Parts: sequence; C-alpha cells; structure tokens
Amino acid sequence: MARHVAPSPTHLADYTPPVYLVERVELRFRLFEDATRVVSRMALRRNPGQTGRNLVLDGRSLELVRILKDGRKLAAADYELGEESLSLIDPGEVFELEIETLIHPEKNTSLEGLYKSGGNFCTQCEAEGFRKITFYPDRPDVLARFSTYVEADRGRYPVLLSNGNPVESGDLENGRHFALWEDPFPKPSYLFALVAGRLARVEGEFTTCTGRKVALHVYVEEHNADKCEHALRSLQEAMRWDEERFGREYDLDIYMIVAVDDFNMGAMENKGLNIFNSKFVLAKPESATDHDFYDIQSVVAHEYFHNWTGNRITCRDWFQLTLKEGLTVYRDQEFSSDLNSRALKRIEDVRFLRNRQFAEDAGPMSHPIQPHSYMEINNFYTATVYNKGAEVIRMIETMLGRRGFRRGMDLYFASHDGEAATTGDFLRAMEDATGFQLAQFRRWYSQAGTPRLGVSCRFAEDEQCLHLTLRQRPPANVETDSWEELHIPVRVALLDESGAELPLRLEGEQEAVSGSRVLELKEEQRTFRFAGIARQPVLSVLRNFSAPVLLDFEQAPAELAFLMAHDTDPFNRWDAGQRLAACALLARLEGDAALAEESECLYMEGLRKTLVDDRLDAALVAQALSLPMESELAGKMPVVDVDGIHRVRGELMLRIAETLQEALQQAAERHSGWEAGDNGALAAAGRGLFNSCLSFLVLNTDSGRALAFSRVEKGRNLTEQLGALRALVHSDCETAARALEIFEQRWLVNPLVMDKWLSVQATAPVEGAANRVVALMEHPCFDLRNPNRARSLLGSFGEANPYGFHARDGSGYRVISNTVIDLDGFNPSTAARLVAPLTRWQRYDEGRQALMQAELERIAERDELSKNVYELVSNSLEGSAQRSPE
Repeated sequence: MARHVAPSPTHLADYTPPVYLVERVELRFRLFEDATRVVSRMALRRNPGQTGRNLVLDGRSLELVRILKDGRKLAAADYELGEESLSLIDPGEVFELEIETLIHPEKNTSLEGLYKSGGNFCTQCEAEGFRKITFYPDRPDVLARFSTYVEADRGRYPVLLSNGNPVESGDLENGRHFALWEDPFPKPSYLFALVAGRLARVEGEFTTCTGRKVALHVYVEEHNADKCEHALRSLQEAMRWDEERFGREYDLDIYMIVAVDDFNMGAMENKGLNIFNSKFVLAKPESATDHDFYDIQSVVAHEYFHNWTGNRITCRDWFQLTLKEGLTVYRDQEFSSDLNSRALKRIEDVRFLRNRQFAEDAGPMSHPIQPHSYMEINNFYTATVYNKGAEVIRMIETMLGRRGFRRGMDLYFASHDGEAATTGDFLRAMEDATGFQLAQFRRWYSQAGTPRLGVSCRFAEDEQCLHLTLRQRPPANVETDSWEELHIPVRVALLDESGAELPLRLEGEQEAVSGSRVLELKEEQRTFRFAGIARQPVLSVLRNFSAPVLLDFEQAPAELAFLMAHDTDPFNRWDAGQRLAACALLARLEGDAALAEESECLYMEGLRKTLVDDRLDAALVAQALSLPMESELAGKMPVVDVDGIHRVRGELMLRIAETLQEALQQAAERHSGWEAGDNGALAAAGRGLFNSCLSFLVLNTDSGRALAFSRVEKGRNLTEQLGALRALVHSDCETAARALEIFEQRWLVNPLVMDKWLSVQATAPVEGAANRVVALMEHPCFDLRNPNRARSLLGSFGEANPYGFHARDGSGYRVISNTVIDLDGFNPSTAARLVAPLTRWQRYDEGRQALMQAELERIAERDELSKNVYELVSNSLEGSAQRSPE
C-alpha cells in the first residue's frame, strides 16, 4: 500500500487511567470570518495513584499562539509540540494552564471540531473532534465542568449557544456581542458544543415530575421555522416517557436542539445542546414522509435519552462505546414501541439487523460489540456496536424481566452517576440488583460474529412428550477453537391445531406455565423435554427474535404456513412468511421445483388471507407483503448468486401481482382515502399498505401504472408522491422518466426531498444503474461535500442496490472507489462509510471478487490515505492475502 507506515492500533488491553485530571475549564471563543481565536484555561491536578509524571494534551491542525502555566508564559523549551500533541514534562501536582490557539473553521471540510455549515458556526466533537479546537486531554474518562464565552459579530451571528445554562450576554464594541454559558455537570470533551449563527427559535416547555419548568428551544434557519412542531412534541414525549419508564428527570433549565445541513452523523447528544442533522428535525406532511415523522420521533428521543445513558454516565474509553449507544438504542426502541406499534417496531429493527448488521458480522471488519482494538474509532460507530449492542441489552431484559431490569438500571444510575463507566460496571449492577449471574453472558461483549442456533424437535406420542434440541454453533467466519459457548435466551411456545398456546411443563416440573417461556442455552447442545403434550404441536421458536442469531431450523412449508396464519407472536407470524418466501426463492435457485411450487402456493394463499382480513393492522399487512430483501437472501448462500437472486425475486413479485391482483386492488382501495395532513399511526399504516400494494400493481396492470403516475402528479402529501414514484422507477415503467421530471420540478428547492429523489434512482435495480449514478452526480442538487447528498446517492447505491452495485462489468465498484478516493481528501469519515460495501467481497463469485479487490487495491495505492479508509481497506485486503487457494 502507498502509506509507508501503517497507523498504530489502539488496544483495549493497553488502557491506563489519565495521569492528570481536569477539574474545570474556561473556554473563550472569538469568532471571525478568516480565523477563530480560542483561549482555554484549565485547572489540573495529578490523578492519585498514577505513576506517570508527564502531561500529554491532544491537538490536531492547531496553531499554538501561547501557553501559560500558573500565569507564567512558557518558552518553547518548556514543552514539546508534536504533530498531534502538546507535552509538558512533570508540570507538578496542581496547576493552571492557559493555552491560546488559532483555528480555521471556515476551511474545515472534515465536519469535525468547529466548522461552518450554511454560514453558521457549529461543532461535532465525538469522538475526537475537540482536539481540533484546542489542546486538551481529549478522552472520555476526563470529566470537567465547562464554562464557555462566545464572542462574534452580532449582525451575522445573533444567536450564540453552548452547553449548560445561559449566565450572561451583552453587546461589545464594533458591532460584536457575547454570551456566557455554564454547565454545572462534569462532562468529557466529546460532549462540548458551540453554535453561532442567524437562526430562528421555536419554543416549547416541559414540566418535570418534580414540577420544574424546562425551556425547550429548537433552532433552525428562518424558512424552516414551520417544520419543528413534530420534533418539539417528540422531545416532550421522550422526557415524559423517561420519567415514567426509568425514573429519569431532566437536570438543566433549558434543552436546545439545533438543526444543521452539513453533519456527518444523525445527531449528537451534547449536554443540553443537541446538534442534529436537519433531516431528523424538519417535517411537515407535504414535504416529509410518514417514515420521516417516525425517524424524527426516534432520533430526538435517542439523543434525549443520552442525557442519562451517555452524559450523566459516560464511557471510560471508546471500547465501551456500546455501553452508551447499545443501551440508548434499546431505550429508543422501547420508546417507539410504547408510542406506536410494538410488533411493527420489532419487525423493522430485526429487518435492519439481518440486512445490515449480519452482513457486517460476516465481513472483514467483523468485531464484537466491545472491540479489542481500532486504528480509527470513527469506524466503529457501527450497526454492531449500536444495533447488536441493543439486542444484547434486550436479551438481559428478556432473562431478568422488566421489573428486574428496572432494578438493575436504578442501581446502575445510583452507583455511577457522574462517572465514566464500563460495560462490566453495567453488568455488575444487573447482577447485584437481581442476583442473576451474567458471567457467561459477558461473552456476547467480546466475541464477534453471528452465532447459529440449530433447532430440532421430536414428538413422542407414547410418552406425551416433545423433545426440543437446541444447538449453538460458531459463525462460519470464526475459528471453532477460539469460540466459547454463549448464554442464549430462546423464547418458545407450542401451538395446538387452532393456534392456541399450550401450557408448558418441562420434565421434572410440577406445574405448567401458561404461554411462551424462555429457555436458556448455555451448552453447545441441550435437549428440553416438554411433558404432558397429548398431540403433535407446532413449534414457535425464537419468538420476538429473543437472540441475534441465525436460525437453522428446517421447518416444513406447511408448518410455516400455519404459523404465518396463526402464530400468536406477531413477529414470528411475520417471520414465518419470510421464511416461507425464502424457502420458495432459494428452492428456485437450487432447481428444486417441487419444493418451490409447494412453498410458493402456501405463501400466496397466506398473503391472500392476510390481504382480505381487514381486522389486521395495516402496517403489519404491509410488512407481510414485503419479500425478503436481496441482501438477506444473499446471506443464506455460500456463494452469492447476484443475478439469480434478483431474477427469482422479481419473478415471484410478478406472480404475486398476477395471482393476487384483485386482493391487492381491494386493499389499496380501502386505504386510498386517508387525510393528507394526518400523520397518526392509523393513517401512516394505511398509506404504507397502499404503497405496498401499488408496488405490485404497477408490474402487471395499466391501471396500476396510471394510478401511480397520477399520485406523483397530484399526491396530497410526500408519502403518496414518493411511494408512487418509487413504484414506477423500480419497476422501470415507461412513465418513470416523466414522473421523475415532475417530482424534480416540484421539489428542486428542497434539499431533503431531493435526497429522496436521488435515493429512489440510486436504488432502482435496473441495467446501467452505475451510469445513472454517475450522471446524477452532475445534477445541480448534488454536492459531494454534503454528507446527506453523498449518503442519499452513493450510500444508497452501495448498500441498497445489490443488483446495480454488483454489476458484472464492475461499473458499480468503480463508481464507489472513485468517490471514496475523491471524498477521502476532505471528509474521511463519510468516505469510510461509502467504502464498506466494497470490502465484503469474500462470498461472491471469482469474477466479482477480482473486480472488488482491484478497486480496493486502487484505493490502497493512494498517497496520504486517511486512517478511516486505510483501516477498512487494509483489513479487507489482508483477508484476501490470507485466503487459501480453493
């Protein structure tokens, strides 16, 4: 590779506490158009018990103006200035340090540290952005009380914000003004925030459970002030929910959200001053979809919940990232489940896990939820750390029960408030509060990959006993010798011929337990014997997806059809349909016509019954209509047949459209009249089902295509217009081009809606998809420097269009590699996210493997490759070098 010296990895095993602690820090910012002057005054003391004598401060791309220790200016010989550090030799036990630096946010394209977005100043400091602002011990286990003074031109930047509570503000000479903010709670530097700009303020209020009034402020650009109501209401709902579910009250006088257009992440939980990607704040029915409203509610809640799981208790080091992120994702999932449909939320979460996180687990960057090492920590803000981490928390709640889990959470908050904690601290709180032992369960934190759960059952009529055998196996990409058995909760039920749950009594127990129960698998294999079963039951296993595993269970198509119609667990009812459809599709690929026909007929009949039953939740019906995604089917094959998967899936969609045309038309008709401005759960579910039906009807009927075109032209809200546009474009209808023009002309001035226009085209599984993406990169609405634009076009193409991305000629791979090379020079974080699909070459045919590896090599040959991209590319190519010849 072109880089002569590989970046040194950071290892969990090498963690040592900080030699010096910061008790308080006073920051002064003087913002100008051509530079920003930052003065940091820190009160430091040696950390008791630490043997080190030197103070090392992190700093990157900083111009050091001066440094004073206890008021005395230091000469250059008194300190050592490195490329990314500032060191003082044995500075003493207790002292004050003042450092003045000059930075250039107007030139900062990485969107880390202090930068400008839309003419406004803003910050992003997680994980290591604060070191681009001033020299500081930029690590999460150094907690200090911050005060922040911000000075700027009043005309250009009338709003000056930072963490905590406002203390003072006023005018200065030369048209400038200032604001002083103080945060009474100690925090690490990654939670620091600053915003300065011309922004409108939308106000609200929340009264806490103890009667305190909290001011709620949402800051946006003036023309977006009418799009904040939903975000504000979501914040109020989250604050109330956290009080009721976990007893957590907000602790400052003010809570602020700022929406910015240029942001690498979704949002950031800075104490009291959350900075959001504008797509997760702004919403009106005419310019936001029902899914946008849902996402905003979830993300606003997620960032608010971080106030306790992330801010009040932060993580000791970045290897503990899942402590705050996995736990907070679990909390926001529960919030969304309580406020909306629990069953729908579970299906959506598992669908994401299977299609994104399982692929990550199977790839070259597979890592446990608590990684052992990293070169660039930004590469580990992953579906594994977040979403699999949330599943690990959910398993604990499954085994402890809701009340036991709440006792553990209460003890965790009481024991570690104001501290930088570890995953071990969290697990000990759960154990101490309940007496439940989690020693073996800890392996979920340290072992990578998706384990396989084998299931087999045998009914012994003469014994009136069902023998259920569970077996765990390591992931295919993990050495068996290095794998240790996990502690896996498996929720099961036995259903009689009517679908009713049988009472369950394990052999040796005196009384049966009603309904489902959780079996705990700790061994490689264990057989559970259910006594008192008079007739052959149907097994419903891994209910509510009780563990993040791959299920190996060859259940007969007739049993899957029965579960699809009768299972009392909504998730398993949906999943039975998915398994039945996958069985039909894979059988087609393998040439097993008999199994394919049997499975498909049963699946079709199940869909028909689901469509005509108007008692069912429309949202769940829409999910039932959604076939397994191509990426999920790919995960079931030893060598991915890209073209075959796309072909058989498309053929099945067409047969569904033809066979169930009448039922689809009737269901669409029942849900065509929802009020355009109603974004409640029932209306959203109805519109979702209508769009699902439409995606089939455009395949084989002129009336369906005409209806879709009409809704693009005259749709009453964005959900209607976008659903119809997607149906036309993804089916490659003749009218798709004109529909795209109509949509473009209507929404060209709205960047967030144009992101959807880009994404619809990037994900269309058609010939020449890569060429379309290249052409769209020249469109006036596209700007590679904006992460939302890059993700909408390039990210959607690489992650959500396997047929286009894996085109046989390699054109999809070349589009992504060219973009990564361009982007890495100014925004390595976004570049690294785009390169990820290229790194998962291992399970494709030899031709595609060679093409993907060639593009990775081309990236690797670039000079000055960022750590972000280098880590991903080098790990993937190392896998190629170590791969033995077949």
